[in-house]
Amino acid sequence: MTEEKDIKTLAESTNAWPFVEARNLRQRLTNSDLMLKKPILFETGYGPSGLPHIGTFGEVARTAMVQSAFEILTGMETKLICFSDDMDGFRKVPDNVPNQDMLKKHLELPLTKVPDPFEKYESFGAHNNQKLIEFLKKFDFKFEFISSTECYKSGKFDNALKKILQHYQTIKNIILPTLGSERQETYSPFLPICSITGKVLQAHVTSLNVNENTITYLCPETKASKTISILGGACKLQWKCDWAMRWFALGVDYEMSGKDLSESVILSSKILKVLGGKPPSGFSYELFLDGKGEKISKSKGNGLSIEEWLKYGTQESLSLFMYSNPKRAKRLFFDVIPKSIDEYFVNIKNLADQENSKKLDNPAWYIHPKNQPIEYFPVSFNLLLNLASVCHAKNASVLWKYISNYVPNLKEGLNRKFDELVDLSINYYNERILPYKKYRKPSENEKVGIMKLINLLKDLNQEANAEEIQTIVFSVGKEMKYDNLRDWFSALYETVLGQSSGPRMGGFIKLYGIDSTISLLNDVLNGKFVEDDDK
Repeated sequence: MTEEKDIKTLAESTNAWPFVEARNLRQRLTNSDLMLKKPILFETGYGPSGLPHIGTFGEVARTAMVQSAFEILTGMETKLICFSDDMDGFRKVPDNVPNQDMLKKHLELPLTKVPDPFEKYESFGAHNNQKLIEFLKKFDFKFEFISSTECYKSGKFDNALKKILQHYQTIKNIILPTLGSERQETYSPFLPICSITGKVLQAHVTSLNVNENTITYLCPETKASKTISILGGACKLQWKCDWAMRWFALGVDYEMSGKDLSESVILSSKILKVLGGKPPSGFSYELFLDGKGEKISKSKGNGLSIEEWLKYGTQESLSLFMYSNPKRAKRLFFDVIPKSIDEYFVNIKNLADQENSKKLDNPAWYIHPKNQPIEYFPVSFNLLLNLASVCHAKNASVLWKYISNYVPNLKEGLNRKFDELVDLSINYYNERILPYKKYRKPSENEKVGIMKLINLLKDLNQEANAEEIQTIVFSVGKEMKYDNLRDWFSALYETVLGQSSGPRMGGFIKLYGIDSTISLLNDVLNGKFVEDDDK
């Protein structure tokens, strides 16, 4: 059996969530005329009311994983679209953008009519759209970008909008029970765009004309009665109705969404059925949390940006973070980056040697479903960070002196991916570790232990491997009769590295060098780092 056929067979039974989703989608299409539809349409949605954060990227990355799984499972043609709701009214000024006062003057305008606070594009919506497009292209996603503004104004949504008007009251009846009594009095699926101010209006609709495709509403500001067409961008739809209309107009087969939109999915699906459509397949993922455990938001700017992750971590590590446990709320902060980088390296190394039966259990396969790279990383990212820490490295050349001694055949410039890793470790150390380093003096008992370690290292063969060195460090801790040996290692981290945690000491000492480590430990005993901290 060829690898391709083998994988396809295994895809029928694996519990890996992308294939579970792919099988669910296939079931939705089975015995349906949709099986004749080409291509099968995957959608991701994005509201450009603020700078795109990693949550937005995560939805695209995860959807692309399901898309790849579906193609492998069925052999069917697919298409991924990234839809921007850029005609939405600008409701709140984000905290993380310039020209705040200017932006406040443009509240309630469609996002494609709000000036760009960065003064680079024709609108704030266009700026955020372009940032997202750039990031998605960097990750080689194959997608079509679709603008809500363009769809409304070009007439692409007109037929679907007519259907909404035809079923106006039925759709209202779906939404009204979810609203408060005051809001029920004025709710309408249609939001007129004011011809004078350009604002997206929450207006009371007093009458409709299905034959003329018009609505009549009371202007919230002047209280005057106005009649406008619902077509050609003169109106847009309220969120839940808009979502259903989009599914109907575009023919969406699959779309995932965050847990906070669970109710919206239910209501939009009901509206879609009224229009004569079939709800797309999809699942609800958990939300990301910031460093304080709060939900990340575009308006608060409290999560990591894509730029920030890529300043300190690899593209693959970000994709791995998105793959792992999508139904579990996860902290999305700087401290998750090193772990994700090293987990990816372990996974990609294992992937090269795994039998096909094991590949679908390996997260790296979903990052590289078609062409798995063979990559060699002789030093973990965490080790590089700790090396940078003891060297107080400001640039990569400082680290390469030690790396080349540790791996003689590895020189700067020979391995592009590893070169990138070294550069990222410098960035991370200088901006995410150095400002928070705090050394402490070793206790008298710890000094005794450090002296014992120095003496053992002096007697050690310079060719000793990392495990042999680790055994020596371990033995000193046992000899010092620590109740918990973890306390011994914590003492080394806090006194030697100025950190609460650190690497396996054997691997670190091997990389840094035995003689260099002896010198470092002597500096600890002499209080050098504590004195430096006090300056």
